[in-house]
Amino acid sequence: MKIRKGDKVVVLAGKDRGKEGEVAFLFPKEGKLIVTGVNISKKHQRPTRETMQAGIIDKEMPFDISNVAIVSPEDGKPTRVGYRFDSNGTKVRICKRTGADL
Repeated sequence: MKIRKGDKVVVLAGKDRGKEGEVAFLFPKEGKLIVTGVNISKKHQRPTRETMQAGIIDKEMPFDISNVAIVSPEDGKPTRVGYRFDSNGTKVRICKRTGADL
């Protein structure tokens, strides 16, 4: 999986197309992720205990990983992710658009 938790991504498809956010959670087996502030839905919450608040809450829902692209650190545009090995032999993620390290 080329996208990791903490990456800044832009949404490419869906109702929130064009919005940017940070990856909060990844679900690699399902191929889904949750981005902060994106794909928010309303959920009707019932109070289960005395401390839990009831009512309608906003919840960030997961969506498919193919609908996002990583934002390039240099020019701020969506880019693809590639790999290269540096002089130490460690694998490094790079930006395909500019060649910068991610």
